[in-house]
Amino acid sequence: MKREFGVEANVGKPQVAYKETITGEAEVENKYIKQTGGKGQYGHVKINIKPLPKYDPEEKVPKNASREPGFEFVNSIKGGVIPVEFIPAVEKGIREAMDRGILAGYKMTDISAELTYGSYHDVDSSEIAYKIAASQAFQEAARKAKPVILEPIMKVEVVVPEKFMGDITGNLSSKRAQIEAMEDRNDLKVVRAQVPLSEMFGYVTNLRSMTEGRGSSTMEFDHYAIVPKNVELEIIEKRTGGKA
Repeated sequence: MKREFGVEANVGKPQVAYKETITGEAEVENKYIKQTGGKGQYGHVKINIKPLPKYDPEEKVPKNASREPGFEFVNSIKGGVIPVEFIPAVEKGIREAMDRGILAGYKMTDISAELTYGSYHDVDSSEIAYKIAASQAFQEAARKAKPVILEPIMKVEVVVPEKFMGDITGNLSSKRAQIEAMEDRNDLKVVRAQVPLSEMFGYVTNLRSMTEGRGSSTMEFDHYAIVPKNVELEIIEKRTGGKA
């Protein structure tokens, strides 16, 4: 594109759309208090986070909760200990913290966050104070709730002549593939597998090389799954220099 058409473009390796989530539950209480000589800032929240069950649009959502694919916010404040006008700021603080991620900076998903307690100050409480308090509380809770990285898993179908089957299945296994089926299609062999997307870059070229140009493959997204611990550490190292 740059050479033939003079189009400006950013060039680099393909990027994998990783996500982050939690596998445990944690509760954190946090106060954000700042005095600057004049009007101060005061926000106090207590939140509980846990993994969000599979999203079901038909399930009835409680009146004190809002739910969407990937996130649920539950307001369990009683007696007005936090004025109702500050509750949206708490939710916004949690959402912003989820967007930043915990382990490697990838957006977090499939989390239920419940606001269970807090307090306010007649003069110093503000929306920004509650947003910051909630964001800090969420980050601390997420680190305690066994965070993990999710990777996209692709449904892959490979069609090759029979004499290449051993090489193909061995190569797929080296890519962390889960081979689901092998069957005949006329005089060819078909391999169906689920493979992490990160392992599939350049696969078509490699497949042609392994099969003398006679192999073909198709690939489509299937689901997200937790990456193995050794792969997680590699991702964190690349993204943060090892600082989660």
